[in-house]
Amino acid sequence: MASQRSERAPKPRAGQSATASAPKPRAGQSAKASAPKPRAGQSATASAPKPRVAARPLAPAFQLHDQHGELLDSATLRGKPYVLYFYPKDDTPGCTKEACGFRDATAELLTLGLRVLGVSPDSVASHARFAEKYGLTFTLLSDPDRRLAEAYEVWVEKVRYGRRGMGIERSTFLVGADGRILRSWRGVKVDGHVEAVLAAAR
Repeated sequence: MASQRSERAPKPRAGQSATASAPKPRAGQSAKASAPKPRAGQSATASAPKPRVAARPLAPAFQLHDQHGELLDSATLRGKPYVLYFYPKDDTPGCTKEACGFRDATAELLTLGLRVLGVSPDSVASHARFAEKYGLTFTLLSDPDRRLAEAYEVWVEKVRYGRRGMGIERSTFLVGADGRILRSWRGVKVDGHVEAVLAAAR
């Protein structure tokens, strides 16, 4: 094993004390006063200001049709928390697994007072088929012009099989009863995601 080399302090120069490691105070400056006195109402032990708590952003407003063709206005959701999740496409492997995960967690979600809203650019008719095929009891919203996706900044450039193109970044947002976003997940991996949302909502 290579020996560890210790670093020795340099020898003091001629006329310099070996024990004097700090510079002498300037004229008019006390050698003991190294920190300014606290202001009135400020604790002497508080050396740094506390960071401010960032305000939670308001969830973007929307009016979209669900799988039954009914218009849902986000204004009607105020006063109750909800989960809004974006997914790329109906009846594809990852999106189906995610949707069934939320479906299977319906009982606990209701216990927590949470409503689930799934959003994709698919049509109302596509949502209706998707919901019927897999017994999805929660709301699926059609966002064909991707306005809500853009408002949440989940309509992004993606690279697939070496090709660049725009698409939905799988993302979930937990919105509080006050209409503000409590928690967000972007670039979601389906496995374990529903459990993570439940844990955050408890």
